[in-house]
Amino acid sequence: MTAPNPFPFDAGDFAYGTWRLLDDEVQPTPAELAARFEHCFAAGIDTIDTAEIYGLYAVEAAIGGALQANPELKEKFRFVTKAGINIPSQEKAGVEINQYHATGDNLIACAEKSLRLLGLDALDLFLVHRPDWLTPPEDTAAGLLQLLEEGKVKAIGVSNYTPSQFETLDRLVDGKLATNQIEFCPLHLAPIYDGSFDQCLQKKIRPMAWSPLGGGRIFADGDEAGTRLCAYLGKISPEYDNAPLDALVYAWILAHPTRPTVILGSNKTSRISSGVKGGQISLSREHWYGIWEAAQGCSIP
Repeated sequence: MTAPNPFPFDAGDFAYGTWRLLDDEVQPTPAELAARFEHCFAAGIDTIDTAEIYGLYAVEAAIGGALQANPELKEKFRFVTKAGINIPSQEKAGVEINQYHATGDNLIACAEKSLRLLGLDALDLFLVHRPDWLTPPEDTAAGLLQLLEEGKVKAIGVSNYTPSQFETLDRLVDGKLATNQIEFCPLHLAPIYDGSFDQCLQKKIRPMAWSPLGGGRIFADGDEAGTRLCAYLGKISPEYDNAPLDALVYAWILAHPTRPTVILGSNKTSRISSGVKGGQISLSREHWYGIWEAAQGCSIP
């Protein structure tokens, strides 16, 4: 029997993703961001997901500005961040090509910087953003364990790890990995087939699903798979009280036995409100497989 994780973390059905927080042409003010976070909380979302690299290393500071504008948000939300990717920028002097960097020393330095930018005493969950092929897992594990021991992070996990990479690191941190944040949606089914979700079920941990709308593909003009999927979602929507199509996609993700946390990343409050309705939708087996079939353009094997 798998031992319980001594440092568990469950983000709930939805986390607010900040990958594209600063992508709009007009940048939001700290007060505007704070108001958006309040809207998320009112909609039932109490976890904010970010990463060192987001916004070319600018998003964490923007979130910190919003928390400074409304300090009460620190008590309402749990904060997740990721580190371990270097890209050419002023932030990463000497880096000329994209690369991964998950040494223990670097993870500690990144976590400490995140705490400073966010204005927090501890991170609720800290993830290794990508596996680093040049760093021994023992080194990565040592950094994560130090952060836990020093109380700078409350839980640790990974993102984009294969099952074997997850298992190797999890053994080195004594079973403390709380999640694997991986790409999953009807247009990207890899976690079902590569063993990632099977591992989550075995270890009784809840994965987090990034890019739940396929990076926008599902609703993009001219995308053949997206067009098929939207047509099917529109067909079944009346059977779910005319549910928004994105909510139906999120309901499809949440229906998997691992019940992945959906990272909802819209900058529009209306889309946040409509999206979280997916948490109250229970898809029929017929419709779940119908969504699979529409997205893949074929029947199940």
